[in-house]
Amino acid sequence: MSDLPLIQADPAVSSPAATTRKGGRGRGPRLLSRTDRVVIALMVLVPLLLVVGLVWFPAVATVALSGTNWDGIGPISEIEWVGGRNYSDVINIYPPFVPAVQNNLLWLAALFVVATPFGMFLAVLLDKEIRGSRFYQTALYLPVVLSLALIGFVWQLIYSRDQGLLNAALGTSTDWYGDPDVNIWAVLVAAGWRHVGYIMLLYLAGLKGVDPSLREAAAVDGASEATTFFKVVFPVLRPINIIVLVVTVIESLRAFDLVWVVNKGRNGLELISALVTQNVVGEASRIGFGSALATLMLVVSLVFITVYLATVMRENRK
Repeated sequence: MSDLPLIQADPAVSSPAATTRKGGRGRGPRLLSRTDRVVIALMVLVPLLLVVGLVWFPAVATVALSGTNWDGIGPISEIEWVGGRNYSDVINIYPPFVPAVQNNLLWLAALFVVATPFGMFLAVLLDKEIRGSRFYQTALYLPVVLSLALIGFVWQLIYSRDQGLLNAALGTSTDWYGDPDVNIWAVLVAAGWRHVGYIMLLYLAGLKGVDPSLREAAAVDGASEATTFFKVVFPVLRPINIIVLVVTVIESLRAFDLVWVVNKGRNGLELISALVTQNVVGEASRIGFGSALATLMLVVSLVFITVYLATVMRENRK
């Protein structure tokens, strides 16, 4: 037996209840007050109601109305169900539909083949921390902040037939916005001007997250800068590439503001989004027919959105 006295713990000090009473430590989970429950409920319900009311309800209503012959004036009880006739009419007997599809595909090709690679090229240059890179980033991203409608007015100062900068420089009198043979190309230049800044920012953010050791290892192996980018860096940017693809497709589908400002989507600038607006809120007021056009746009968009979400979920599981 040891001669040291036994030290007994003081129950008033060691017990959890006493610790809770004295210092407040060891406190169990506190029940939410009524105010906390109200705040949490509002934080959940308000965004949910906004998403349902502004996104899901209009989308479902559009799909449902695409099978009707409603003009938006009569009561809902008098809506006539026509099934798939609107879709058949859109494809077979609606003359602006084919030019609109062609222009949307041309819009997609111009953004994907010209504007997107150029934006990626600018991001690679700015990633090198060249002198004045902050100024260049701000200047190139500035058009993204502007709306496409405002961009249309800005470029009208350049494309004006009588007082435009382009005609003054070339010594011509071309009506860049009015001539159906050239106006689509003029509008694509304006849209690409904005798209380049957006793509540059996305790729620049992705390049900042690339591990520098990958480039160093490629440099040790004797790879050139171009080889390093396309064989090492570009595959690492796969999530950014998927985002850029989805953004480019959606931008080409929802292109509306620019052509509507120019000539309301007519005379060579037909786009599906402009046709939807002409039928839904235009003089014709064919809600069912316009909803069928909008549903076609929705289906095409969902294909690329599904690919994007599947890719993101697959990356998260790794």
